[in-house]
Order: sequence, then C-alpha cells, then structure tokens
Amino acid sequence: MSTEKVVLVTGGSGLVGQAIKWVIENDNGRFGRKDGERWIFLTSKDGDLRSREATHAVFEKYKPTHVVHLAALVGGLFKNMKYKLDFLRDNLLINDNVLHTAHEYKVEKVVSCLSTCVFPDKTTYPIDETMIHNGPPHPSNFGYAYAKRLIDTQNKAYFEQFGHRFTSVIPTNVFGPHDNYDLQDSHVIPGLVHKCYLAKKNGTPFVVAGTGKPLRQFIYSRDLARLFIWVLREYDEIDPIILSVGEKDEVSIKDVADTIVKHLGFDGSYSFDTTKPDGQFKKTASNAKLLSYLPDFEFTPFDVAIQESVKWFLENYDKARTANMVRLASETWNEMITQLKMLVGRIYVKHGYLINSLLPAQQKRH
Repeated sequence: MSTEKVVLVTGGSGLVGQAIKWVIENDNGRFGRKDGERWIFLTSKDGDLRSREATHAVFEKYKPTHVVHLAALVGGLFKNMKYKLDFLRDNLLINDNVLHTAHEYKVEKVVSCLSTCVFPDKTTYPIDETMIHNGPPHPSNFGYAYAKRLIDTQNKAYFEQFGHRFTSVIPTNVFGPHDNYDLQDSHVIPGLVHKCYLAKKNGTPFVVAGTGKPLRQFIYSRDLARLFIWVLREYDEIDPIILSVGEKDEVSIKDVADTIVKHLGFDGSYSFDTTKPDGQFKKTASNAKLLSYLPDFEFTPFDVAIQESVKWFLENYDKARTANMVRLASETWNEMITQLKMLVGRIYVKHGYLINSLLPAQQKRH
C-alpha cells in the first residue's frame, strides 16, 4: 500500500497558494518539501468547485490524502456589499463540496482558510479564536463572512460525527507576490503599490485615501505559507488558529505608504486625502495561541517583505493581476473583432457582395 502523501491545494494560483508553492520548492529546512510528499496546486481551470460533480472528478483524478482549501469567491468591499447572496451561496457550495468530498474520499486532514471578517462586528480587542461565534459579523460583507464562519461549524461536526481532522486557520491581512493589484478591487498594500507605481510612471501625485492613522496587522504571504505547512503537518486541533504577527507589530497605513514610496523610489508629490473615510481604526488579533506552539517563529521584517513584494510587482507587471491586464485584454479582443470584420468584409466585396454591418464605420460604403 502506498504511503505517499498527496496534498491537494485548492485555489493554488492565488496569493497564498503560490506562496505555499514557493516555500515547498525553495525552503531547504523545516517547511520545504519532504520525501514522500506530492503537492498539487489546482486552478479554476481544473474544475468548478461549486459543482459537486466537478469536485468529485478532481478528487478522483488526484486521490489526495491531505487538502489545503484556499479556493473561494473573493472580492473587494464594494463587491462584497453589492453581491452578498452570491458570496454566500458560491462559498457555501465550494466549502461544502470540498469538505464533503474529502470525507467521501477518506482524506486524512483538511486545512481551510478563514478570514478575520468572521469575527463579530461588536467585540473587544484583541480578538482571539474563541470569539468567532459571539455575534453577527459586520453587515457590509455578512454573506462572505457567514460562509467562512460555517467552515468552523462543519469542521466540528465532521469531527464529532466521523472523527475527521478538518481544521482551519485565520490569517490577518495578507500581502506578497502574486497579489491582486487591480486598483478597483485590491486590498490596501497591493492597491497602494500599484497606485504609487502609476504616479511615478506618469509624473502625477501619489494620494492615499484617509488620514493614514488606522493600524493593521500584515502578514507576508511566504510567512503565512510556512505556517500553513506547519498546520498541515503538525497542528492537531480542530479549533481554528489565528496566523498573524503580534499586536506590537501593527503598522499604520501611513507607515505602509512610506515604505512603498521608499522601495519604489518615488520622489513626487505625496499626500493624504483626509476627506476620504479611514474605516475601522484597528482590529487587533491575538497570536498568543500561535506563539504557544511556535514561540521562536521568525516573521519576515515588514520592510523586507514590502521590498520583496515591490520587486516582484515590478518584474512581473505585465502578467500581474491588474486592471491594466483587463483593459489590454479588452483592447486586444476588440482589435481582433475589428480585423475579423474587415477580413470578412473584404471577402464578400471580392465576390461582389457587401455586408455593411460587418465593416467598421469608417470603411462602410454609402
């Protein structure tokens, strides 16, 4: 009987999935690839996990012994507010399909990714793992939050009924290579990196929304990846665990912007638009539980992590997830359609026919 450990990573092309892949391939120590492990990083092209049949097909193909579940319908605040039902239903389907198919295929362990949005809107700080179900989440994204929150409920139910080792982690604000840099739909760090880059490129001011005073805990994606791997291999609780830097490592949005300005070499006009809202001042999370397990874990210094993230962004701008990619793809598609119409039009003209509607306006005959 094979003793190979087959680790299936859903959402493998995203920020955290790519970070796990990088650590597995590059870390020569505790967190790198182990003998007898095979890692499979799924993308959306491998199957729609909202479909029970597609999920079964993926599990049948790879027959995983372990699963890291990252796949989710995600979006910025605006999308979360506008499409609450979509975020609720799609994520409920994805999570239920992955967890129940893991049950059916007798997967040894599943580690799912939650979000700090699962915590109650009205709470005390610092938040910890015991507070998840203490009250309703913030109304702005309750669809996504409840879908994520229910993973914890499902994990407990699978353990009580079947003894399964399904658990979850709760990271704070993640950033790093392979992030989403779309200015309309990104989180704060990739959004500011892209905005500052464009300001430098175009010689325009770099303006940050708000006062810059709010505080956040940021975790570098490659640090989070190492912790995910540790949870998969060594963490035996069913209850979730917060993966975060400490409370003392909170940084202000101004500190974030200053660090980005430094590493992009931006020397233009730089200011804060205090007419824009700041949002929540702080939402501090405790990493005491994590430190009780890994007291000596070394997080990448924030300055170094930003430097590496900016370097990756600059080197991969053409293929990074930015609004420019969407615009360029749209322009390319429109140009292809125009050329096709012109070609078909010329064919018809050559044979004595003319279909005006196929030709661009400037080439129509009257």
